[in-house]
Amino acid sequence: MKRQLVNPAGTEATYDRLHFSQANRVDDLIWVAGQVGVDPGTGRPADGMDAQARLAFDGLRTVLEAAGAGLADVVEITTFHTDLRGEIAEFVRVKDEYLPDRYPAWTAIGVTQLALPELLVEIRAVAVRGSGSD
Repeated sequence: MKRQLVNPAGTEATYDRLHFSQANRVDDLIWVAGQVGVDPGTGRPADGMDAQARLAFDGLRTVLEAAGAGLADVVEITTFHTDLRGEIAEFVRVKDEYLPDRYPAWTAIGVTQLALPELLVEIRAVAVRGSGSD
């Protein structure tokens, strides 16, 4: 077994500056680092939970695809929220669009802050490549 670092195109600066990979893959297991709602074009957080959650899930999908997997292969998510009670319903609506069935295990955690003051949510995941196909 050999560990593979997964850093899709466009994430190299994060790897170089902050010294972490977007994901690590060992065989079919993939651990994805926290994904946030930052617009890749502007580098700024999107406005509101809906937009941030969508960008975070889009980032998660991109990292998983670079690791040879997809959203259907996600077996666990951990989400971090700066307003867990106030925005959880909106987050769930978006989550269910990206993970519409065969729901992964999920832990939601309320936090006082994330990496940028405007961030509302961060999503990390564990996936098993090929587990989402029937």
